[in-house]
Amino acid sequence: MSVEPKLVTVIICNYNYADYVGEAIASALAIDWPNVEVIVIDDGSTDNSQRVIEKYVPLGVRAIFGSKQGQTASAERAYNESRGAWILFLDADDTVHPAIVREAVGVMKPGWSMIQFQMSTIDEAGRSLGTIFPKYRSDVTPDLIRYWVSHTDSYPTPPNSGNFLARDFLEKIFPLEKGMDRATDSYFLSTAPILGDVLTVRKPLASYRIHGRNLGAQSTTLSLKKVATDLQRHITRCNYATRLAGKFGVVIAADRWRYGFYNLAMRLTSLRLDPSDHPIPNDTIAKCLRDAVLALITPQGLTLFRHIGIFIWLVAVALFPKPLARRIVSWRFVPSSRPNLLRRLMQAA
Repeated sequence: MSVEPKLVTVIICNYNYADYVGEAIASALAIDWPNVEVIVIDDGSTDNSQRVIEKYVPLGVRAIFGSKQGQTASAERAYNESRGAWILFLDADDTVHPAIVREAVGVMKPGWSMIQFQMSTIDEAGRSLGTIFPKYRSDVTPDLIRYWVSHTDSYPTPPNSGNFLARDFLEKIFPLEKGMDRATDSYFLSTAPILGDVLTVRKPLASYRIHGRNLGAQSTTLSLKKVATDLQRHITRCNYATRLAGKFGVVIAADRWRYGFYNLAMRLTSLRLDPSDHPIPNDTIAKCLRDAVLALITPQGLTLFRHIGIFIWLVAVALFPKPLARRIVSWRFVPSSRPNLLRRLMQAA
């Protein structure tokens, strides 16, 4: 007797992305799997989004239109109305590859919470930008990821659209803690390695669109305010994951965020270039450098070359004259400002 394939739910939260949401929906409908439901929830858009979304309703898309509440509230509403055993939260400006579900099924093991893929970058028009991220080590395992997270609150992982989630895991984090973060992926990226196994597929099976309005990206110029805000978000997210882990009997250090290279980059940038807006009380350059030394010897999913390269970058930001420090900070946070040689080195690392 044949067993019906499990239902996959693709949830697309949209706000004023009329230019892109149609492509996101079309990619979800093109997924090569016999049992898929697509739910699009619009968070009170003021552009042409509703008309675009309604075009796909005859094709089986379920559309929900609401007033402005924010991404997490929209995601939770759609999740509560979904039926899938497996869930994909697809950003309205991204797309997924038709094979994403079959690739996930190919690596599934009991106890998995999340399956993460690589993402390719595209521009506003959907043209390839020629880069693929994150860079996963060939030896990555769920136990290694759990170790990296429990010691540094960091591991190579894509944003929202590059992750496939088990409902059994999501039931542990829903309902979402109100006000913890405005991005849905902050809730599951920080907790999936702690409450289950994160499996990794080293293939680009989703496309990340870069257009200047991305929540997690800098624009064409460096914003120190955004750096400080994102640093505070990461600390808040770490504290949230620590509390949630404790509810399930997992004890991890609440201050492990100090040793993650990404957080260190934001700490030093904020402290060195805009100390008046730095979100960490009593923080100092000396404390950052001490934590950077510990980060250098603490595995967090990066190659040895990247460990050394990031450490040197951190020291340079801490000690170089401010004009030069600002330039190399811009190279880190604003990819379009990087010299070509640096871009090639980073791709090869």
